[in-house]
Amino acid sequence: MVISIINCTDGTLSDEEIMQAIRAINCQIKQDFEPYWSFGASLRLEGRSGKKPQAQRLEDLRGDAVIYLWNEVDEVKEALGYHDRNNRGIPYGFVFTEISKELGEAWTVTLSHEALELVGDAQANLLVAGPHPRNPKKTVFHWFEMCDAVQAETYLIDSVEVSNFVLPLYFTGEEELGGRNDFLARVHNGKTLRSFSVNPGGYIGFFDPAQNKSDTFMPDDLAKKRMVIKNLAKGTRRSARYKLASTLGNKRTQKLLIYR
Repeated sequence: MVISIINCTDGTLSDEEIMQAIRAINCQIKQDFEPYWSFGASLRLEGRSGKKPQAQRLEDLRGDAVIYLWNEVDEVKEALGYHDRNNRGIPYGFVFTEISKELGEAWTVTLSHEALELVGDAQANLLVAGPHPRNPKKTVFHWFEMCDAVQAETYLIDSVEVSNFVLPLYFTGEEELGGRNDFLARVHNGKTLRSFSVNPGGYIGFFDPAQNKSDTFMPDDLAKKRMVIKNLAKGTRRSARYKLASTLGNKRTQKLLIYR
């Protein structure tokens, strides 16, 4: 998979800055992510779109997926309109520098997060059967997200800050003795991340068939704050999860492709 990066920040981010981030994230995908998941991708910076992109230009070549870099969340409608005009049907993600500032993290972390999510579930339509976060005896369908559960944790690659991510064993129904559930495996309260759980500042989304609706497990104030800030960018990839959930209430759950 090739993920095209299109810079719509009107000079806020220079090509040099973006290329430095791309090199680090490509290294993360190749050396850290792919050995565990056995699938990967490469990020590639495309031509500039100008101050206010209106139509696809020849230099705006796209790959198999697209991530747009924008400044303000007020530009969401314009950003989505730009994507629909030029790359409708192509998997996409957005990085808003304003949201990164509100979260108090580097925009490179958000780019890393979006890139890994695209690699893991490009169409945002995969679910995993697992225990309810508040009631382990109850089964729900978790969103197949690579970073949400550990999104408050970061590490450096060549001085570029990138996001932590979960590993395949995270999505197993039973705990495996000595198993690693996330890349950094940091210890919190004497324990590392458990399957279908979250680390401080993280959250997980899921569909609850008993309630016939989507829900989000946010165990602490930091997670709630992150959710409030991220919800400012309504209509981006996260909304695809809710659109998927809206189709699950008409007895079609058994027809979905469920990954265990």
